[in-house]
Amino acid sequence: MESSWLETRWARPFYLAFVFCLALGLLQAIKLCLRRQRLLRDLRAFPGPAVHWFSRQEKLYVSEDFEKFEELVGKHPCAFPLWIGPFQALLYIYDPDYAKTFLSRTGKKINESQEPHPPRIYMHNPQADPKSNTMYRFLVPVLGEGLVSLNGHKWFQHRRLITPVFHFNILKSYFTVMVHSVNIMLDKWERICGTQDTVVEVSEDLKLMSLDTLMKCTFSRETNCQTNSTHDHYIKAMSESYKIIFKRFSNFLLHHDIIFKFTPDGRRLLELSKALHQYTEQIIQERKKSLKAEKKQGNTHKKHRDFLDIILSAQDESGDSFSDTDLQSEVNTFMEAGQDTVAWSISWLLYYLAQNPEHQQRCREEISGIVGDGSSITWDQLGEMSYTTMCIKESLRMMPTVFAISRELSKPITFPDGRSLPAGITVVLSIWGLHHNPTVWENPKVFDPLRFSQETHNQRHSHSFLPFSAGPRSCIGQQFAMMELKVAIALILLRFRLTLDPTKPLSFERRILLKPKNGVHLYLKKLA
Repeated sequence: MESSWLETRWARPFYLAFVFCLALGLLQAIKLCLRRQRLLRDLRAFPGPAVHWFSRQEKLYVSEDFEKFEELVGKHPCAFPLWIGPFQALLYIYDPDYAKTFLSRTGKKINESQEPHPPRIYMHNPQADPKSNTMYRFLVPVLGEGLVSLNGHKWFQHRRLITPVFHFNILKSYFTVMVHSVNIMLDKWERICGTQDTVVEVSEDLKLMSLDTLMKCTFSRETNCQTNSTHDHYIKAMSESYKIIFKRFSNFLLHHDIIFKFTPDGRRLLELSKALHQYTEQIIQERKKSLKAEKKQGNTHKKHRDFLDIILSAQDESGDSFSDTDLQSEVNTFMEAGQDTVAWSISWLLYYLAQNPEHQQRCREEISGIVGDGSSITWDQLGEMSYTTMCIKESLRMMPTVFAISRELSKPITFPDGRSLPAGITVVLSIWGLHHNPTVWENPKVFDPLRFSQETHNQRHSHSFLPFSAGPRSCIGQQFAMMELKVAIALILLRFRLTLDPTKPLSFERRILLKPKNGVHLYLKKLA
């Protein structure tokens, strides 16, 4: 029976649409296959785990067990490729010479100040390798476009405007703020412990302490967040958003924005981002009103200039200040990155000192000797804590909170052993792999602060220890973080003895940062 004219007329457009979609799908498949072949060709000089069409090598990245990764580090000197799905590959590097070559392409330091502790200022390099879209673009919904995700001239502009925030004299003014926040936490621990050894999960309290410090240093805002629960939703929202972002990264299908947008996690991340942005936006607006009121009343004298004071007064060469969007992005970055990295770094340090009581006692004796009859530590005494600083650095080596950074090559690169890569390849510097590389560190799993003694300093490669990265894109807040680490550990050891809880062994998980999976549980005993 012949089809009617109407059936034929209406079927033809659908038939043509089907053929068109099929052709598009075929072209996309060809494009992906060619991409895979190009990656295989570009990475052929770097042997690694066996590559199959449906192999799930990304499990190496998301696994909470680093043993398989460490096995690959020992088997493949310097670098190996890691495939995320069948059409995307990264080159992991963990050799100091490779790291130096990789990080030295991003800019040149210029010294414009004769001051004893000048801020680091770098020339803008328009050919610098941009941060990889594979990872950093997933942070934009939460952090906005700040220093973590920006590239090119805008990154340079932001970096230059924010650098004065971490000037030596500004950091010095934050010291008393840090001491006060740490003491609030320790007073709380004393109320919990009394005179008995008591198990305390310290990482959550450290996060609140870090948030309290940041709120005071960023906005001169007294929140009492350590003694009430009004800010718990902010911390929980931040933690959940990081979990979703990392889950997205580990599934190559979710790298496509359209697909991710319609998943439950995509919708949930949108809700969390709005909540986080509303939180910081409210604080920014309140701070602006406060600054205007202070100027009207002529009350400009302050104990210290906070982050927002400096950013609002900073202007670039053309006289333009940060836009509201830029300001919020940098505040989000400073708050969310600064809080977690410091809190977890202190958590790891306390764990290792509890695990190694001989080092804990030596740090306590050093700090007590410096403080003398005083009950606290002063700014000038921070520089005298040589052994304690060695322990801090060894903890950062053992457990780097930021365990990897990535760049997309803007031009070809040749490593010291002659192997090279073309532009367009994503290179990941594994800070964990570098810090646990047995060819770089003897017995890398052993906590040994003497690795950082003055005697061994000249024997160590300049790029063998990179907890804050290196070069112009190194962590802008590293001096702030080290100061908070020193203040926290000094005050804690003066008031408490730390021992492990054998019933709750430490485990960790990789999210955006390296964090304790079930917290850090320690016995705390108040010292007389």
